[in-house]
Amino acid sequence: MPNRLAEATSPYLLQHAGNPVDWYPWGEEAFAEARRRQVPILLSVGYSACHWCHVMAHESFEDPTTAQMMNAGFVNIKVDREERPDVDAVHMEATQAMTGQGGWPMTVFLTPDGAPFYCGTYFPREHFQRLLLGVQRAWSDEHEGVVEQGRRVVDALSGPRSVGRGNAPGPEVLDEAVERLSRDYDDANGGFGGAPKFPPSMVLSFLLAQYARTGAERSRAMAEHTAEAMARGGMYDQLGGGFSRYSVDARWVVPHFEKMLYDNALLLRAYTRLWRTTGDPLARRVALETADWMVADLRTGEGGFASALDADTEGEEGRYYVWTPAELRNALGEEDAFWAAELFGVTEEGTFEHGYSVLQLREDPEDSARYERVRAALLQARAKRVRPERDDKIVAAWNGLAVAGLAEAGALFERPDLVERAREAADLIARVHVS
Repeated sequence: MPNRLAEATSPYLLQHAGNPVDWYPWGEEAFAEARRRQVPILLSVGYSACHWCHVMAHESFEDPTTAQMMNAGFVNIKVDREERPDVDAVHMEATQAMTGQGGWPMTVFLTPDGAPFYCGTYFPREHFQRLLLGVQRAWSDEHEGVVEQGRRVVDALSGPRSVGRGNAPGPEVLDEAVERLSRDYDDANGGFGGAPKFPPSMVLSFLLAQYARTGAERSRAMAEHTAEAMARGGMYDQLGGGFSRYSVDARWVVPHFEKMLYDNALLLRAYTRLWRTTGDPLARRVALETADWMVADLRTGEGGFASALDADTEGEEGRYYVWTPAELRNALGEEDAFWAAELFGVTEEGTFEHGYSVLQLREDPEDSARYERVRAALLQARAKRVRPERDDKIVAAWNGLAVAGLAEAGALFERPDLVERAREAADLIARVHVS
């Protein structure tokens, strides 16, 4: 039987409408029920394209035993973080404060009055079941202590905040920011820090602006090296364009495969600005391919842009994007398959899971005509696979980023069609989202 989420409009909530968990959407009805039963609330926050959200759903929320434990001891609330960024932001702050990290799925236990007292992210089923039992025991045996813990968290998060005011940062502050970035820079692989690595789109734009202001070669070099490393690795879709959400390794080889509108809109601007600064042909190609992918795969019938493409197809992460040497042979024939495997780094051992490889393009091919022919053939073969699901929510802020990126790229690359797509999206947002 479908649960209360069957009437939701969010694709993510609808994914959970058939769970045996007695889910509530976020709202007063759920909190009233928790107060009536005097049980804690279990809040689960995620989004439709999130791989580990799917894993926890399959392991725990679709499991009758786990669902029975959840229903017996808790009032369970499911939230789409893209639909309710306000709810997500508050509880992510609590999660990060308690654990030092955050992410999705986010798992938060609340008092019936909404005070968070235990937070985490993904839990494997056996761990999650032990956690459910432990929280129930604590709620029963150490009730006052649990409630007091929730009060302390609320007090800490409700305290006065230091908000930066005054003038824009001066040259000394900007130079210090570059120096700190430089200390954290990965000179071997590009990017900042170790694995996992997220695309530092805003940092790239800052470094390019800093180079334009000062002529400092270090700023330009960090931006250019990082942009090339990301574009040549597996995080960039070498066939269809567009970037995955992040790389699980330090070398940008294996991505977390969901493709988000906001990432690609910001990266579109960063690569466009890199081309404007350096004239780099790789930056131009990646910017235009990313723009064309956004229009082809994320643009909705109303003229706006959807939120994301899922990481999983057929129950496997990345299945739509990865290849084996045998699959290359089936699509290309023996000779071209050998050439493509060398070019894209496809091996018998694989660079991902189960012998699959993520396509990389570490160097531009000398035979550009052959490259275009092979790429077209692989795209045609990939089009026969099950496509990732698309979350059609039109988020106003993310569409704003897309409008800016497409308009800027369209103007600089003399692509009036991209400017027109930006105008259409802006008109939609102004008409529907602005009152």
